[in-house]
Amino acid sequence: MGGIGIVTGAGSGVGRAVALALAAAGWRLALTGRRLEPLEAVARAIGEAGGEAFCVPADVGEAAAVDKLVAEVVERYGRLDLLFNNAGIFTPAVPVDEITDADWLSSVNTNLTGAFYCTRAAFRQMRAQSPRGGRIINNGSVSASTPRPNSAPYTATKHAITGLTRATSLDGRPFDIACGQIDIGNAETDMTLTFKDGARQADGSMKPEPVMDARHAANAVVYMAGLPLEANVLFMTVMATTMPYVGRG
Repeated sequence: MGGIGIVTGAGSGVGRAVALALAAAGWRLALTGRRLEPLEAVARAIGEAGGEAFCVPADVGEAAAVDKLVAEVVERYGRLDLLFNNAGIFTPAVPVDEITDADWLSSVNTNLTGAFYCTRAAFRQMRAQSPRGGRIINNGSVSASTPRPNSAPYTATKHAITGLTRATSLDGRPFDIACGQIDIGNAETDMTLTFKDGARQADGSMKPEPVMDARHAANAVVYMAGLPLEANVLFMTVMATTMPYVGRG
């Protein structure tokens, strides 16, 4: 197993867990995110464990920065085999009529446009390289189909990621490019720290929710990434077993 990969949003949370797990499985990685310091911490942890990773700070919402990221990977390693589209944000939890233009655009720019820019740049490289092909894995969310209250920007962008996954999977067929999506529910990260104390439910109440170790989601990504290109996990859901999911919305 192993190859050359990019992990976006690699400095914390699911991105950090996935980067560590991929490196342990033999992948050489480019770690990207907006802040250099947390990326460097992940790269050090990977190096101390015998893996290989380098940092490329970038805002995935800027097309030129994404193109430069892929170019740096290719300059260093000669190819790109894997993209894990993970970078994403939450905006304030408010009803639809209270969402500001800035929060809507920020969510769309990072969660959706950033994933598209990364997909486009990776697809272009995977199509052109020899041997051609590669794999793109998008980080979706169970919220795409069962949203939480007051989450329109996040839910809309994650729903759109599902469309991007399906379209990329289809467009990649002639070029040996596989695309799949992992929908993660309640992985324990900085973004879900408060869930154990209380999360907003569909009836408006606040109730504690179970979480799971982010390593379980990371191990699922490693499995998806390690498949031969003749096989693909199009969609996988990994969630805390007893979290409110089915019928949540």
